[in-house]
Amino acid sequence: MRPGADFLLARRLRESAGAPLGEVYTFLSGLYFRGKLAYARAFAGRPEYVLVITPTAGLRSPDALVTLDVLRGFARIDIADGSPRFRRPLLGDAKALVTGLAGDDEVILLGSIASSKYVDVLSGVFGARLKFPLAFVGRGDMSRGGLLLRCVTEGRELPYAPVDGAIRRGARPPKLPPLPRRVVPTGG
Repeated sequence: MRPGADFLLARRLRESAGAPLGEVYTFLSGLYFRGKLAYARAFAGRPEYVLVITPTAGLRSPDALVTLDVLRGFARIDIADGSPRFRRPLLGDAKALVTGLAGDDEVILLGSIASSKYVDVLSGVFGARLKFPLAFVGRGDMSRGGLLLRCVTEGRELPYAPVDGAIRRGARPPKLPPLPRRVVPTGG
């Protein structure tokens, strides 16, 4: 957001076309969002099934273009306090989404399940269809991101449980084993 930032993503955000939401969120939150996005794209079945929760615009495709002005608008909203500016668009998009679901479709939440900021809004719309990876219980953001990236690499989808009635907080699971270091060839 710094005016002098000259890397590609910063330049694209200042252009009228903008930059993909998924790319921006990945830059902002690193491992956590990169893991969520890679996992969702690997296991959602179709690209249009991958949606990102935004602070002011409800559910959006990770390919939706955003500008610096849009990001500034996102930054003005505190989603943790249940702001109507956050809740209304999310609720509206969730209601529209549920009307298109088949009888056995599930909605998998890869966001935080320990707090109510997403769960309260989405559970009211999706009910028992709203599920989350059981392995998320007790894990922080970075651990969840690392776990999801490992699952993508292994081609392994996690088991899910309905959010309604689930224990969403628990003891911290053991640390994930470190990933093997990748050797990057250099020229010369």
